Amino acid sequence: MKFSILAISACLFARQSTCTDAFAPKPSFTAGHQKANLSPRSVTATSIEVPTKPIEGMKPGTSGLRKKVEVWQAIDDSNKNYLENFIQSLLDTAVAKNEGKQIDTIIVAGDGRYYNKEAMQIICRILAANGVKDIYVPKGGIMSTPAVSAAIRLREGGKPQGGVVLTASHNPGGPGEDFGIKYNEGFGQPAGEDFTDALWERSLEIQSFKTVEGFDDINLDASVGTTYQLTDASTVTIIDPFREYLSTLKECFDFDSLKEFAKRPGFSILYDGMHGAGGPFARRVLVEELGLPESCLMRCDPRPDFGKCHPDPNLTYASDLVKKMGLNADGSSNESVDSATLPTLGAANDGDGDRNLIAGAGCFVTPSDSLALICDNWESIPHFSKAGGPKGVARSMPSSAALDVVAEARDIPCFSTPTGWKFFGNLMSSKEMFGKRDYTPFLCGEESFGTGSDHIREKDGLWAVLAWMSILMKANEATEDGAPLVSVKDVVTRHWAKYGRHFYCRYDYEAVDSGAANKMMDLIREQYVSGDVSNAKDDGSGIKLVAAEEFGYTDPVDGSETSKQGLILSFEYANGDSARVVFRLSGTGSAGATIRMYLEKYEKDTTNHGEAAPNMLKSLADRAIGLVQMLELTGREEPTVIT
Repeated sequence: MKFSILAISACLFARQSTCTDAFAPKPSFTAGHQKANLSPRSVTATSIEVPTKPIEGMKPGTSGLRKKVEVWQAIDDSNKNYLENFIQSLLDTAVAKNEGKQIDTIIVAGDGRYYNKEAMQIICRILAANGVKDIYVPKGGIMSTPAVSAAIRLREGGKPQGGVVLTASHNPGGPGEDFGIKYNEGFGQPAGEDFTDALWERSLEIQSFKTVEGFDDINLDASVGTTYQLTDASTVTIIDPFREYLSTLKECFDFDSLKEFAKRPGFSILYDGMHGAGGPFARRVLVEELGLPESCLMRCDPRPDFGKCHPDPNLTYASDLVKKMGLNADGSSNESVDSATLPTLGAANDGDGDRNLIAGAGCFVTPSDSLALICDNWESIPHFSKAGGPKGVARSMPSSAALDVVAEARDIPCFSTPTGWKFFGNLMSSKEMFGKRDYTPFLCGEESFGTGSDHIREKDGLWAVLAWMSILMKANEATEDGAPLVSVKDVVTRHWAKYGRHFYCRYDYEAVDSGAANKMMDLIREQYVSGDVSNAKDDGSGIKLVAAEEFGYTDPVDGSETSKQGLILSFEYANGDSARVVFRLSGTGSAGATIRMYLEKYEKDTTNHGEAAPNMLKSLADRAIGLVQMLELTGREEPTVIT
């Protein structure tokens, strides 16, 4: 879907743009950039149609299709043409949704993981053979997911009609690890369930795919502007991966003021790129634009295997950063470390640059708290302050209710959605796509370390870091030179004192046998959701199960319904305090099932606010684990990760 000519004209010629208009598709700042280094070769390639057979299991999850890389490489003959089948099915689906007309402009980009470059060559050939006129590929082949969304929305007036993003996000990369592909539609948003369901159905019917033969590989490291004529009708152009994304960030934040704040004595930042796609973008923004030293970056060089690390920015996998920020493994402060020697702000992003971890000196900020704090400090962020604040906010259901408390106090519409950024997309594009109520500027986030706004249609790790820099800058406006800066910990503890603290953590049980995981979920449904919670066995903890439900969602914008989005167990402590535990099977893994257990307890008493969340929630976790027979049904004695 694209803007009508009238709608685009209105955006382009408005004298004063609102915050919404600023991020509508429009010409990029260098739209007149000429193509350079044209390929001197004449077109000798030919388009062919190759017979194939359907392959089971191509149903995308919450953010694309993820499998072990060897599946995509078709190491086993049973997966022959796996990548080709998926891309042809994807393109056929996109054409069907475009009223049968071929998609003429697509971005192809990846997070740099193992098999990224080889897959891009295959994909470009398939797109060219199918008649896609313009194929944009970032220099080096690497582009963060937020940058892809920005480029779809802004490049040449929103010309790209979609983006093929090669990423398995926060999952490991390398031989034996994960590879994935997701599709972003014309407003830069992840493809919705209607698209992914249709893609899956098409993959079960496919009988052939088109490709180009007789053409050498594209030089992904060629200069920006280089073009490759794959067929008479199809051209690949090497584009600048940073341009449109940087433009959106400069619309959101006051870069000049942030650059001055970065010079203040006592301020420093440490950014862990986890060897993912976000690293070069952190260097471009933090070092080249804001003038911070190169030493503020760690692991910001993308590697195919992410340096053999797990590129998930949480307390477990970002342990080096966590330690350097004066934190223990559970997120509590390491009191043996002098906080004055630590960086002011710490951050990490994941494999494709859309997730974030935020920490201060001796202070871990949970994603749910980070979202609530950004909402309560919207005056610090020009994207919101120019419009008088957010017009809507949202969180994924498993995230804590910290956002809800702030939104109620500040009279901002607040939504709780299923997990998956695509559910936020409808809310932030309510007017843009559906002609309904405008909720922009919009703020949203997930407990799984995702935060973002309507500047693009994806979560955005670097955006969250700049939001926190802006909050600290505002908090230190009255701080005199030479005086200690107001810290992240100061901002967080003041927030808890005002609103109360939502103690929160998550247990992940990874690669669980799928049958065992589903059996456990069925037990919860049968015994507690459909059964009588009063029959729950007492374990002597004093924590009583008082209610159980299964979360379902009716989209307030398009009316679509989504069921079975998480099982919620509500508890009451002996003193009357309330708590909840949510169980969900994650759709982001490539093998087996990941059981996620989310724990939350609200605490108003400030004398308890300094406790470590895992310790505060341990008895609640034990109670829930016993009720659902985790050990008996899955054989798991401990979670893989606690964060």
